[in-house]
Amino acid sequence: MSEPVTETVADRSAGAMTGSATESGNELAGESRQAPRRPGLLKRLVRQKVPFIALLFVLFMVLVAIFGPFISPHDPSAQDLASAFQGPNGQHWLGTDQVGRDNLSRVIAGTRLSMIAMLEAISISILIGVPLGMSAGYIGGRWERLVGRANDIAFALPAILVVFGIVAVTGVSLSHAMIGLGLVFSTRYIALGQAMVKSARHEPYVEAAQVLGVRPFGVITRHITPSILRPLVVQTTVLLGAIILIEAELSYLGLAASASDPSWGRMLHDSQSYFAQQPFLPFPAGLAIMLLVIAINLAGDGVADAIIKRPDTGAVTRANKRKRPPVVVSERADRAPTDGPVPVLEVEDLVVAFPAEGGEETVVVDGVDLRVTPGETLGLAGESGSGKSLTAWAVVGLVPEPGRIVRGSVKVAGQQLIGRSDRELSDIRGRDVGMVFQDPTTALDPTMTVGRQVMEPLRRHLDMTRAQAKARAQDLLGLVGVPDPAARMGDYPHQFSGGMAQRVVIARALACNPKLLLADEPTTALDVTVQAQVLDLLIDLQDEFGMGIVLVTHDLGVVADMCDSVAIMYAGQIVERGTCAEVLKRPENPYTAALLASSPVNDAPTGQRLATIPGRVPPPWEWTTSCRFQDRCSYAVDACGAGSIALVGDDRAVRCVRAGELELVPEVRIS
Repeated sequence: MSEPVTETVADRSAGAMTGSATESGNELAGESRQAPRRPGLLKRLVRQKVPFIALLFVLFMVLVAIFGPFISPHDPSAQDLASAFQGPNGQHWLGTDQVGRDNLSRVIAGTRLSMIAMLEAISISILIGVPLGMSAGYIGGRWERLVGRANDIAFALPAILVVFGIVAVTGVSLSHAMIGLGLVFSTRYIALGQAMVKSARHEPYVEAAQVLGVRPFGVITRHITPSILRPLVVQTTVLLGAIILIEAELSYLGLAASASDPSWGRMLHDSQSYFAQQPFLPFPAGLAIMLLVIAINLAGDGVADAIIKRPDTGAVTRANKRKRPPVVVSERADRAPTDGPVPVLEVEDLVVAFPAEGGEETVVVDGVDLRVTPGETLGLAGESGSGKSLTAWAVVGLVPEPGRIVRGSVKVAGQQLIGRSDRELSDIRGRDVGMVFQDPTTALDPTMTVGRQVMEPLRRHLDMTRAQAKARAQDLLGLVGVPDPAARMGDYPHQFSGGMAQRVVIARALACNPKLLLADEPTTALDVTVQAQVLDLLIDLQDEFGMGIVLVTHDLGVVADMCDSVAIMYAGQIVERGTCAEVLKRPENPYTAALLASSPVNDAPTGQRLATIPGRVPPPWEWTTSCRFQDRCSYAVDACGAGSIALVGDDRAVRCVRAGELELVPEVRIS
């Protein structure tokens, strides 16, 4: 690590560092008291009395359907005209129908028929709808549009009319009717799966899994599917009730079960004609339908509420897979070869763009060059909207849609990443490149224990057994300062404080001993004392692992305290680059000097107002080919707007027409 080069800028974080040891002890002490574990699914269901009773009733009806032939008191088809139209009595508990058949036995047989109908229709709906919807939501592009438009057309068709048409063509059959109903209801699952996956893939923990190199199938099954279980359960219970009602309607009309089948719908049909002779006839089948539909919906709500809910957050998403113009791999021909170790990161002429109106593209990262050697920490600094985080995401090939890398070269430990497929990149992410995110509470999957999340890259990239990965994960958690790691392996992210959760994120990022660590403002979501602990931890781990670090931050105090070199970004471009000693002591770009002047210091005179930079960072569609800082710069001259301004220099580089001409002294004391 470099020595702090700016006393007062480094003091920017001195207050945070003061007493960090005692605060760390307090935090560790607090974390050692484990939060009560969340009860299991069954216990959470039992606590909901009404839904649990409803679930027991549904399970009872399932058992009745399975063992119906063995528990029926009479043959449901046996006729006894002498016993017709009897009310409830000791021999026939629910009475008899117009030909003397036992109503209880027919209700039991009808339960079996209804369960078979539900199973057929819902299985077809799920098997067709869920994979189509989830694949469309995850893949996006043309496949999403094709599935979405076809589903919109099918969704508009009334279910009962579609079933009528199928029965008219294939003949009266319960199976044919349920196949038609399953096809119709699959549109509901397609729409739900597409919407939920499209939303879930924006979650930071999904992006974190992709950065770790988890393949798309693993991302969908382990990280996205748990997040959509709750709405799927609700949708399924609603459709199960609808299937029971529609099957009864079809059987009532003679379009599903035949006249000889003991269907609830046929029982209601028969009772209509003989209501005058026996008013009790419609009650057995009617009550069975009503109670089962209500119980399924109540039980479904209880199961849904017992499933862990995933917080609704937003984040960048993986690149859209629709057809795009090819990426141009470009390396600067004028870069002189350098002696020494192979850089862990080399970025040359990186350009990222998003589509604009009229088929044009708006550039948001413009010709960025970066270089990091083993054991070096590079600070990537600038105001919000300068393109820092987007540059970091582009390094690992996760530009948020609908953006794309237009051209450039990104090499990690000599491996060219530009132009590689997602499958190839997934083998590099997590193994050679780790990433620490801004908010640890959203970067961790709330449906998985922290132990499983740290084990995941170990099993994916290092082919460890479960036991080996578990032991290594415990070691990593202990290494980053999580107390009692063996006990906390089974805890969920919500049981950790922000500082401890960020330690888990760091442990996961370093699981495979990556050559490069991208830290995207890793302390932004933490309080001041915890920020100091996390930064100290990164420094200690770098000494142990020897990886290069790219630290994205807007805090020059952190840069001065932690980084060896710094690159200042403004409006998508690098405007100044060099060692911290050079850039922070002797800035040559007015923007760098302005950032230093606006950094708060601890020993500022009482009453002195903090310097500010007038205006704001212009949005990408307002960028010009000339100096983009000139409207805010007090040193601007006519030449600043005359044309394109190059980044001049190699290790020490500046983008300014007046570089070397100005004496820029930031309004802070330089030691």
